[in-house]
Amino acid sequence: MQIFKPHVINKEESVISITGLYKSFDDLDVLKGIDFNLYKAENVAVLGKSGSGKSVLIKIIVGLLKPDRGEVVVLGKHVNQLNRKELDDLRLHIGFSFQNSALYDSMNVLQNLTFPLTMNRKNLTKSEANDAAEEILDSVGLKDKLNQMPSDLSGGQRKRIGIARTLILKPQIMLYDEPTSGLDPVTSTEIIELINEVQQKYNTSSIIITHDLTCAKNTSNRIAMLLDGRFLKIGKFDEVFDTDDEQVKGFFNYNFIQ
Repeated sequence: MQIFKPHVINKEESVISITGLYKSFDDLDVLKGIDFNLYKAENVAVLGKSGSGKSVLIKIIVGLLKPDRGEVVVLGKHVNQLNRKELDDLRLHIGFSFQNSALYDSMNVLQNLTFPLTMNRKNLTKSEANDAAEEILDSVGLKDKLNQMPSDLSGGQRKRIGIARTLILKPQIMLYDEPTSGLDPVTSTEIIELINEVQQKYNTSSIIITHDLTCAKNTSNRIAMLLDGRFLKIGKFDEVFDTDDEQVKGFFNYNFIQ
C-alpha cells in the first residue's frame, strides 16, 4: 500500500474547533463534553462503536443538529449563530462522502458530477461544467466511466465517483462516512490511497468516520477514540492503542484478531 506523506499540518490554524460539546436526546446522553480541533491539511479518523455519537458529532459540525451546550467553530464561523443562508454557504466548503455513495440512479456519471456545479455555480456554462467533471473524474482514475450509469459500476467505482462529486466544488474540509465499508480488501486499499491522494492534491482537512483500523491507520495523522460520549484518547495510532484500557484493546482485537 502506498502511503503519502501529508502536507505540513498547521497547528496554528484550526478548521474545526469544538469546545465543551454536549448533546442528549430525551434521557439519552450522546455527547458528554467533547473538545476537539481539526487542523489545516490534517486527517483525523474518528473511531467508536455503533451508537457512540459519531454521526451526531458530524451533524452538529455541519449544522444539521444543534448542541445542548458547547461551541462549534468551522472555518472561523460559529455554526450555532449562522442563519440558513450562512449555513448553506458554509456547507459549500465542506464535502461529505456518504457510506452508500449517494449517487442519483437516474443520472449517468457525467450528470451526477455536474449536478452540484450547476446548482451552486450559476455562472458556469455547460461546457465548463463538463470540463470540470472530466478533470475531477480523471483525478480519481475513472475518466472512462463518464457516460455509464451508477448501476453499471462496482461498489469501489461508486465510492470513487461519490468522492469525485464531493471534490468538484473544491471543499476545504472532507467528511468521510465509513469509506471502506462493504468493500473487498483490494478495493479498500484503493480507497485508502485515494483519500491520501485527495489530502495531498487538494490540501483538504478531513474527518474519517470508520470502524476499519487499517483505514484509520493508513489515512490519518491522528486517531480520536470516541467512547461513552467522550474522546477517550486522541493521538497517533500507536499512542492511542498503546494502552491497558479494555475498551480500546477490545476495539483493536475485534479488527485484528477475531
